[in-house]
Amino acid sequence: MNVAFERPSILQRIAPVFTGFDGPLSLAILLLAGAGLLTMFSAGFDHGTRFVDHGRNMLIAFGILFVVAQVPPQKLMALAVPLYLVGVALLVATAIFGITKKGATRWLNLGMVIQPSEILKIAMPLMLAWWFQRREGQLRAPDFVVALLLLGVPVGLIVKQPDLGTAILVLSAGMYVIFFAGLSWRLIVPVLVMAVVAISALVLSADSICEPGVKWPLLRDYQKHRVCTLLDPSKDPLGKGFHTLQGMIAIGSGGIEGKGFMKGTQTHLEFIPERTTDFIFAAFAEEFGLAGCVALLLGFVFLIFRGLMIAADAPTMFTRLLAGSITLSFFTYAFVNMGMVSGILPVVGVPLPFISYGGTAMVTLGLGLGILMSVAKSRRLVQS
Repeated sequence: MNVAFERPSILQRIAPVFTGFDGPLSLAILLLAGAGLLTMFSAGFDHGTRFVDHGRNMLIAFGILFVVAQVPPQKLMALAVPLYLVGVALLVATAIFGITKKGATRWLNLGMVIQPSEILKIAMPLMLAWWFQRREGQLRAPDFVVALLLLGVPVGLIVKQPDLGTAILVLSAGMYVIFFAGLSWRLIVPVLVMAVVAISALVLSADSICEPGVKWPLLRDYQKHRVCTLLDPSKDPLGKGFHTLQGMIAIGSGGIEGKGFMKGTQTHLEFIPERTTDFIFAAFAEEFGLAGCVALLLGFVFLIFRGLMIAADAPTMFTRLLAGSITLSFFTYAFVNMGMVSGILPVVGVPLPFISYGGTAMVTLGLGLGILMSVAKSRRLVQS
């Protein structure tokens, strides 16, 4: 007796690959990506091939997201220790053999020039989530000490390069994992109080400690100048305060509704420095105004809220800590970038996710979102 089997169609064959993708998270990603392309078209209009390159980088990031989303969290956990060790080893190699540009040794030539610190943006939360997963059910104070040591080594190496922006991002990603793992508020509150006291003392004594020749412990001169510029950018409006002042002028000139798409004078007359990278938010605010900024903020809030929901429903401690850390890393990116452009934080090299130009940052973004999507898929498979 012959039995005929109907061959599945191509759509039926590939459908399982897309099963489990989180719809709300995908929508948030697409909306922010659209805003990024629209902004880059205007900000990069007379800036070579920035728009085309930005679109290509996004496609690469989406490809990485899609591939990583297929990797089960268990396999991601197996990569945690090797990736962390490779990242730290490359940071040590950078300190010894690295390429120095503009006084910073951040790059390493391995046949192609790479920036090893970027690896730690993903490796750090992976490693700490792996560590706390191993200690689940028996966490003690020494476990948090070990976690802080695991975090402190790469952060210290990155600060030494120096690369304060990346160090902040790696430090925050690691601290989010430690916080979600159950770090006591009795340890957090004193640190916050000391930070408030230190900032208050800095503001009150700004006139004396910002004088030329005064050295700050642990900070280089250019980092001191950035903090002092934040306190009073008008002291050097054509020098160190130029970036901050022009960003604030562009944001203010946008008003409520903005000047309109492709009509930003500060942007197209090239008053905004780094208008396609670190300061692209100023270009966005000038053309789309307060209304556009609120819409963009809501887009990031939607992304972060959905990511935290995925983390809350994750099936294991590892996936909860990893998803929570990666989600709040997007908050750090957005808060620090918008804050420095708006003049409420010192200028550091932190891009605005989806919006700022940059291939390496886009790859890291794709990796993070792919991991978040992988956690979402694993949750749905467990529920089903």
